[in-house]
Order: sequence, then C-alpha cells, then structure tokens
Amino acid sequence: MNIILLGPPGAGKGTQAKKISEHFSLPHISTGDILRENISNNTSLGLRAKSYMSRGELVPDELLITIVKDRLSRKDCSGGFMLDGYPRTIPQADALQMILTESGKKIDAVLNISVDDEELIKRLSGRRMCKCGASYHVNFNPPKKEGVCDACKEKLYQRDDDKPDAIKNRLVVYKKQTQPLIDYYNRKKLLRTIDGSKEISQIFEEVKNVLEEYEKL
Repeated sequence: MNIILLGPPGAGKGTQAKKISEHFSLPHISTGDILRENISNNTSLGLRAKSYMSRGELVPDELLITIVKDRLSRKDCSGGFMLDGYPRTIPQADALQMILTESGKKIDAVLNISVDDEELIKRLSGRRMCKCGASYHVNFNPPKKEGVCDACKEKLYQRDDDKPDAIKNRLVVYKKQTQPLIDYYNRKKLLRTIDGSKEISQIFEEVKNVLEEYEKL
C-alpha cells in the first residue's frame, strides 16, 4: 500500500504518521529526513541539495524528485510506503506519478488530515519553550508552575512563529500551496479527508479504517 499524508501545521500529522508506519509496517518517508540523510552521508545528491540550502534557496523540483526516486527504489519500500511532505505542488505530483508508473506502482490513497483554523491556532499558539530544550503546552502539557520550566526552573518563552499572526500567515501559505494538490487528488478519486479535531486515538481509528479498506481492494 502506497499512501501520501497531507495536513496543515498543528494537525497532528507527525503523530499519525508514526502510528500508521508502526501499524501497517510502512516506511515513513519525509523529504526533510531524506535531505538530511543525504547531506549527512555526503552523497552526490546531498551535496547538490546542500549547495542550494546553504544559500537559503529551495531545493529545485528536479533534484528533489531524484532524491525521492532514489529513496523509493530501496528494498524497504517494496511492500509499500508513506510519503510525508511530498509532493507539495502539482508539478511534483506529476513527476511522482511518472516515477511510480515506470516502476509499476501507484498511489493507493491520499489522506488529508483536516482541522479548522481556529483550532490550529489554539494548538500552535499554546506552545511554550525553554532554552534547555524542554517543550510545554498551556492546555495539553502545562508546566507545574505557570511560565516556569519543570526541569531547569528557567522562564518559558513563546517562539515568534508560534504567535497567532505568524500562525495565520503559515496557514495562508499552506492553503495556497496545498489546495491545488487536494483538488488534484480529489479528481483522481484518491483523496480521503480525516477529521483531525478529535482525540489522537479516535483520529487513528478513522485512519486505520480507511486504510484497511484499501488493503482489501
């Protein structure tokens, strides 16, 4: 089973990706992880990617799809895979389709974890950080003493990109980038939207039910 996972910042995509990977024994393929792995191992692809990233530029589609193609060709993907963070655009989706067609594979399902903006802002803006690396949430994982780290007793702070205005901008960018992709896979009848506003276990139960349907096909 080959799946793509979509979802805005704060939707809990990372949590669900881990659960899907473990339950269905699918390698979780994140473009960020692939890039870091190639750069860390000083591969030719990694060195090329690093040259763009060190200049603050986006890795071009041509190079990114080559890196994804290399990753999908590995033995652990022979029984299926889960793509997270790729594709992000229609050209990337078209390129992925070509790669899979060449190898006799296809995308079986595209899961879109959906949460309304108000809830996403609440989730993301509640995060608090400590310089020691500890992370808290004012609602879901509060420190014992408000505003103070449990571990080192230092004052907690809120990252600039976790402030409501910054989050709104991130969501605007995400929607502008991802909505065409959602429409693209919807037209192909591959898209399944998952309600990401529920409890983690309830979300995964819905995800599991959807994917088990595809396993039976």
